[in-house]
Amino acid sequence: MATGTRKLISRWLPRRVKNQLRYVVNFSLDKTDRLLGRKDPLVPPRTMNFVGDGDFVATGEEFYRHFVEFGGLRPQHRVLDLGCGMGRMARPLAGYLNTGSYEGLDIVPAGIRWCQEAYSQIHRNFHFQLADVHNRWYNPHGRFQAEEYRFPFAEQEFDFVFLTSVFTHMLPLGVERYLSEIFRTLRPDGKGLITFFLLNDEAKELIRNGLSSRDFKFPLGACQVQDPRIPEDAVAYEEKYVTTLLAETGFVVENVQYGSWCGRTRHLSYQDIIIIKKGCMR
Repeated sequence: MATGTRKLISRWLPRRVKNQLRYVVNFSLDKTDRLLGRKDPLVPPRTMNFVGDGDFVATGEEFYRHFVEFGGLRPQHRVLDLGCGMGRMARPLAGYLNTGSYEGLDIVPAGIRWCQEAYSQIHRNFHFQLADVHNRWYNPHGRFQAEEYRFPFAEQEFDFVFLTSVFTHMLPLGVERYLSEIFRTLRPDGKGLITFFLLNDEAKELIRNGLSSRDFKFPLGACQVQDPRIPEDAVAYEEKYVTTLLAETGFVVENVQYGSWCGRTRHLSYQDIIIIKKGCMR
């Protein structure tokens, strides 16, 4: 499918219709894999996967490289994956964290159950648990709101934390709380990688010219959203707001790599990537 056609589908089709089309395609691909005997024990069936349209394996491998190259991830590190989904990022790390360890948190019960079963016998240094945070789509009966959730980990426990396509679905109060918890659980000089939809002059110009896959036309407090009826579906933040918030929380921004989502021809990934380092205690 041509890139332009994908953009139109992404922008204009209702979420329900997109999900139905995705399920039909994924069901056919899963059936083909079963017939051909193709099975990776750390790759979930496509019909179970809720973490996006990109290729599960290729996206995980891409970010594994970013973790190492830009984030300084090392095999001995203790790692926290916020929004671990079905283990898309865990899979490549399973062969890398040979003396380190991994903790995955997600709000989707089915994803956590699948990962617990898939990793329990082979990779005993990998652990997954439910973050029982309310979300109208993924965890409608969750006990906690994002802005009040406390990570189930001790202070200064992790060397490296990452969130891929998490803050792109969270509103400001939740983002502020999560950043505070990331700061609490990171060790001194610990690092993190976070993806965003960042609004700056270049991104806004590309949106105005109709080159972006998303337009974020609706202001909502400190952010702008794609769909005011379902604000968490896709959320963008002014770059200045994000960098200021990070600094106020106690982080140093080490690197910003811009993404292709808004129509850039030069980019590292689809979403924008920020590398942070824990600075002085607040």
